[in-house]
Amino acid sequence: MKVIKHCVLGATLALSITATQATEFINVLTGGTSGVYYPLGVAISQLYGKQIPDAKVQVQATRASVENLTLLERGRGEIGFALADSVGDAWNGVEEAGFKAPLSKLRAVGATYSNYIQIVARADSGITSLEDLKGKRISVGAPRSGTELNARAIFKAAGMSYDDFSRTEYLPFGESVELMKNRQLDATLQSAGLGMAAFRDLASHAPVVFVSIPAELVTNIGNDAYRPSMIPAGTYTGQNSDVPTVAISNLLITHEKVSDDTAYEMAKQVYENLSALRNAHSAAEGITAEGAVQGLPLPLHPGAERYYKEKGLLN
Repeated sequence: MKVIKHCVLGATLALSITATQATEFINVLTGGTSGVYYPLGVAISQLYGKQIPDAKVQVQATRASVENLTLLERGRGEIGFALADSVGDAWNGVEEAGFKAPLSKLRAVGATYSNYIQIVARADSGITSLEDLKGKRISVGAPRSGTELNARAIFKAAGMSYDDFSRTEYLPFGESVELMKNRQLDATLQSAGLGMAAFRDLASHAPVVFVSIPAELVTNIGNDAYRPSMIPAGTYTGQNSDVPTVAISNLLITHEKVSDDTAYEMAKQVYENLSALRNAHSAAEGITAEGAVQGLPLPLHPGAERYYKEKGLLN
């Protein structure tokens, strides 16, 4: 009798261990809760939780691109959003961008929507151009974030630096907008999808001006990740005309230790359920399966690559 009990107990323990080993942990790295990465990350996590068997999924709000890439390299997340220029800097180990050595464990899942460099100023600040920012109080995104790296590139191409401002704050979307509402800041540069909630809130609170970034300035940046683009008229309250600006692709990134099967599913569930992402945020309107494999500055994860080959998107 004791032998039978021991056998049953041993079998139960074995099944328990097998079940535990089968659990797939997926930590989705996003950005600040007032940006675009977060609602899209929540939508992705819900897809994974429903569609990937035995997946235990969570969402982590972060300081976005640079932090996400660092966490992925350390294996402290399975998938995360990052700007294409930040990914290129991480892959190549560009120290001034915050990467002391190449992050060689990173792999791509696919490209998503574009970020737009959006420079918004209070209308009563007198700012209507990049030149007008000189001597003003400006926020440039969280320190060493993808947004802040974008700010450095934009101002350098315009022959400017942070020294030209009377005050430079390193704050994300929400905090920047609150200071602008309280007249403690004149302007902010943020890199995000169109229709960002924080800027919609600001534009409905007080008259604002969106500052143009001319196409010729984009050429001066000297980085193919930056493309001339437009903020279409009507994107925000009171913005009645198109505003020339810069677009940069957002990528979904993973790392080499994620299994091929999991990476396959992570790609498949995103690009075959785009309506769920579009319901979460309008920025996802720009995401297509065809665009997922374009302009990637690092290799695809083999699992994601297998998915795209099956769909006929790669040879």
